[in-house]
Amino acid sequence: MNDTLRNTQYFIIVAALFIGTGFLESWDLALQILNFSLISAIMALGVNLQWGYAGLFNVGIMGFVALGGLATVLVALPPEPEAVAAGGLRVLLAMVIGAATVVGAILAWGALPKGRLRALGMIAILVVGFFVFRGVFDGGVAAIEAVNPAKAGNIGGLNIGGKDWGWMTIVAWPVGGLLAAGAAWVIGKTALGLRSDYLAIATLGIAEITIAIMKNEDWLSRGVKNVTGLPRPTPYEIDLQNSPAFVERATGLGFDPVTASTLSVKLIYAGLFAVVLLLLFVLLQRALKSPWGRMMRAIRDNEVAAEAMGKDVTARHLQVFVLGSAICGIAGAMMTTLDGQLTPGAYQPLRFTFLIWVMVIVGGSGNNLGSVLGGFLIWWLWVMVEPLGLGLMNLITAGMPDGSWLRGHLLESAAHMRLLTMGLVLLLVLRFSPRGLIPEK
Repeated sequence: MNDTLRNTQYFIIVAALFIGTGFLESWDLALQILNFSLISAIMALGVNLQWGYAGLFNVGIMGFVALGGLATVLVALPPEPEAVAAGGLRVLLAMVIGAATVVGAILAWGALPKGRLRALGMIAILVVGFFVFRGVFDGGVAAIEAVNPAKAGNIGGLNIGGKDWGWMTIVAWPVGGLLAAGAAWVIGKTALGLRSDYLAIATLGIAEITIAIMKNEDWLSRGVKNVTGLPRPTPYEIDLQNSPAFVERATGLGFDPVTASTLSVKLIYAGLFAVVLLLLFVLLQRALKSPWGRMMRAIRDNEVAAEAMGKDVTARHLQVFVLGSAICGIAGAMMTTLDGQLTPGAYQPLRFTFLIWVMVIVGGSGNNLGSVLGGFLIWWLWVMVEPLGLGLMNLITAGMPDGSWLRGHLLESAAHMRLLTMGLVLLLVLRFSPRGLIPEK
């Protein structure tokens, strides 16, 4: 069997899973899984760019996804004029002071002679700058969070058109990529010189710091109070249900208007996400087959030899780290758009790090098509395994008495079927197809 036929069969099987979910469960659930699968596939492409192309072990995916979600809030949310007037200028001034402190410390390091004077100068600039920064920043934050804290308490975003400007949410997607890329550049400048295991620890720690900041800085993201009611780039279901033309079309097709409106909105999201996925896939495929892609794989396979040939390994690692993180940021912004809210507490490493790595490994590291396949397959399993496992346990325990401890234990174990299945799938793939379902050529 040639590669094309085998890969086509894989995608036909995955498509059959989604279609079967629609017929046996509901099309609403099938489309919901499809939308999150499209987003997961984009995340997997970003991780594959870093690991499959360059061998960078990044386990801070969660932080870049969260930054993409934050960008959606800062761009698509309507502004809070009172909060901005109360403390926005002070917060902005504090940011300038903080940046000036860092720049001043760097300049002092280069200007002062080596020795105690340089160390004391650096410490003095940083300490004085920190206290000035906090003095200005804390007052501005307190003023912002005091304005309508029950519903807002933050500065809002840039969407002056409110819900009528739902297209601003799509604008937030590339902004999320830029925000994640900026953070990746800062992280990469300091962490990419580390060995692969230390790089993993550093990126994981920085991701946790990012989430902690989002949970605690209410003036920016409302923290654990969450941001809800984000504008949408799609029509609202209630508006479709109130449209006589839509109701007539839905009735003509044999659909209930409520069901038809829900499916229509999810289909629009699926179309938008599919366009982004296709565009990124084409760009990454072209990059993989270009001289740049061949150079990155040469660096991945043998850094010493590539460096001996005159390649700047550190600069190329930084480049691919920034690009992969930007893709994860775009996916994070898309996910927040689909959810319609930003929930910092929901950014768990299990969902945004472990699962994405499983997608890349199962699909095939170094192969973009494999990452897409892994994104669809693993997310479908992640959602459907628990209800299927519960049905299996109900079938197994059908003949057992109601008070049986074994029956109760088996039914309770269905909640852990997700983790068991992910581990089992990973072990089977690593045993029988170590390079993934669609291995790198």
